[in-house]
Amino acid sequence: MTDNEFITAVDISSYPEIALTNQTFYNLDGNKQNFLSILKENGVNTIRLRLWVDSVDNHSGFNEVRAFAETLRNRGFKIWLTLHYSNTWADPSAQQIPSLWQYLDFDILKDSVYTYTERVVNELKPNYIQIGNEINSGILHPHGNNSNNYDQFLDLLQEGCSAVRNNSLDCKIILHFAGFENADFFFNQLKTIDYDIIGLSFYTIWHGKSMEKLRTSMQNLSLSHDKQIIIAETAYPFTLEWNDWTDNIVGLNEQLILPDYPATPDGQRRYIRALKELTQGLEKGIGFCYWGAELVAWKGEQATDASTWENQALFDFNNKALPVFNEFK
Repeated sequence: MTDNEFITAVDISSYPEIALTNQTFYNLDGNKQNFLSILKENGVNTIRLRLWVDSVDNHSGFNEVRAFAETLRNRGFKIWLTLHYSNTWADPSAQQIPSLWQYLDFDILKDSVYTYTERVVNELKPNYIQIGNEINSGILHPHGNNSNNYDQFLDLLQEGCSAVRNNSLDCKIILHFAGFENADFFFNQLKTIDYDIIGLSFYTIWHGKSMEKLRTSMQNLSLSHDKQIIIAETAYPFTLEWNDWTDNIVGLNEQLILPDYPATPDGQRRYIRALKELTQGLEKGIGFCYWGAELVAWKGEQATDASTWENQALFDFNNKALPVFNEFK
């Protein structure tokens, strides 16, 4: 792989947990095949993994991610790490400070961010690293809540970026915003921060249904800030049916782009093709990442605490690879 290669990534952060249930996966021809081999043979070149500071059950914790990243690297994948700076999900509505850092004063918290990020870079050696996940509202609340502590938010962000710069010559830094509305205002506030790539999430359920608005926003953002740009998260359903008893996040036609992209295997494929071509057509577009590629109903058909995403995975309800894989090649 070359540094200029278009990034065709998947986020499979839950795969180490799913693998413990000994799921059988099938390739596009319907033959049994190793899960990672299916990804590799169908053009996936980068794997995105979340990292939690002190995971409650060790999943997405440092040791699991380190071991999985090594396995992936040995198979020829590039590694993209998402530092949530939390013990749980970080997103626009939640940026919960890790319990270990909860009572630190601000100067010590900054040092903790630097030291932690430094360790991640030196031991896990990612090709790409996100300083925070969907950081619309800041990071490490309340200290880095950008609605009332903007200067502290910038300080914490720069500590993470500096830790990467001071410990790696080639790891690229991504700053990740959910959606594209208000993205220009957000990144305008980050002109003092040293980073490489703008990452955007785009889900039709949350961020609108206009590909043209997305295209215009991405082009303007990348040119006005002189940064490469990537779709850091997206997904789309191949059905509105369920395969377990856990409520799915997407399940209604009004959450889709119709009639262009129905909830069918071909509709899912055409949606990803459209986003891929959109990004390839940008002057500074460098790729896309499909979130939840692995999230089949791994706990069984009656599980109420399993996958909210099995109808958006890259495998059908029989764990067979879907036609959307053809868009990664």
